[in-house]
Amino acid sequence: MTQHHASSIPDEAEALQGRTAGLVSRAIAAVIDATVVSAVLLGIYVSIAGAFFVWNPRSFHFPDWSGIVTLTTAWFVATSYLTVGWWTAGRTCGCTVMGLRVVGHRDRDLRFAQALVRAVVCTLFPLGLVWCALDVRSRAVHDLVVRSRVVYDWRHREP
Repeated sequence: MTQHHASSIPDEAEALQGRTAGLVSRAIAAVIDATVVSAVLLGIYVSIAGAFFVWNPRSFHFPDWSGIVTLTTAWFVATSYLTVGWWTAGRTCGCTVMGLRVVGHRDRDLRFAQALVRAVVCTLFPLGLVWCALDVRSRAVHDLVVRSRVVYDWRHREP
């Protein structure tokens, strides 16, 4: 008796498994990730404002941060989010939604240093993503720097 494996992955998606992802999929994942980072930043701001309110409700006013504080905080949160996602799971929330995984040389998981450098380059030069539309192997600037690539990967991997 033969066993049949039922897959929740459509045949069209199964055919793309392991292939390098292009600009559109990666851009959508980046927008989702930017939304997650924005939500975290909003949560941080509301938490700090709430702490100020609890500390002294009579003279409460919303914190008025300078642009440099806001940009530095946003950069730190985004870099941390991307680094941890790529290092631990090979994907962020945006990558998960789009069925993408970031892999290193020879399709291995990224090491911490690679994930960190990739995240720093991504956050300092976000337009580097556009380069994957021009590259023959669909690599963005940050992929070229750390020798990574983004592939379609819908399958569950055992740790």
